[in-house]
Amino acid sequence: MLESLPVNNLGFGLGLRPDHYEDLLERRPDLGFVEALTENYLIPGGRPLHYLERVRAHYPVVLHGVSLSIGSTAPLDRGYLADLGRLARRIEPEWISDHLCWTGVDGVNLHDLMPLPYTEAALAHLVPRIHAVQESIGRRLVLENVSSYLSYADSEMTEWEFIAELSRRSDCLLLLDVNNVYVNSVNHGFDPDAFVRGVPAERVVQIHLAGHERQGDFIIDTHDSPVIEPVWALYQRTVRLLGPRSTMIERDANIPPLAELLDELRTAERLASIEAAA
Repeated sequence: MLESLPVNNLGFGLGLRPDHYEDLLERRPDLGFVEALTENYLIPGGRPLHYLERVRAHYPVVLHGVSLSIGSTAPLDRGYLADLGRLARRIEPEWISDHLCWTGVDGVNLHDLMPLPYTEAALAHLVPRIHAVQESIGRRLVLENVSSYLSYADSEMTEWEFIAELSRRSDCLLLLDVNNVYVNSVNHGFDPDAFVRGVPAERVVQIHLAGHERQGDFIIDTHDSPVIEPVWALYQRTVRLLGPRSTMIERDANIPPLAELLDELRTAERLASIEAAA
């Protein structure tokens, strides 16, 4: 039996990056949580896990992975799931998330988060795999919407309709990446607010914000720059529609000093407080 739907809002957090290990532990800034990239901490020892355990003593931690490949036709990686379970027991994260995508097949890893067709066949494939993962980790899996640069001709529903139906059938939870919603709305020509309205609010436990790069008519999700104003505006509307959610900023390249990211995070806090007061 899985636990009831979580309702705890952790507030505002940052991704845990090696660049900030020492500064974070020395300064101990006011953060609601930190998000750790699962694959960096699966080895049972060494410097990364040492720092994660030290950080865990001061902040709630959520785990965020990139290797589950829940949408692949390859069998689930039971070794990976066993390692994930051991890490979860050691760190006791608030939740465990990964991406609604596939990353490879037949032993080939594409090292990218590939989108899925939004079809009944894909739903039928995904639901038992999510159930198996949830049984393995003993809790609901949290799945994130990914950015994409192509669409499938045989898709039968919108991305948000697919996500809503998948969460209902599998009983999983959702991580809503607002930047990815914006990126896809530009790349595929849909209304980002329709996406936010279409996801089941009660299943969204976390929000991601990030920067991206525009290349001609397309936007590439890069996580290497500050959040831009249209994404901030969409975030504010998202909080208005869904209510407050645990929110963090992702930065994976061109990583600035911790103080700069904290200043950016305060923007998210300010916008959310405006909606709370409205």
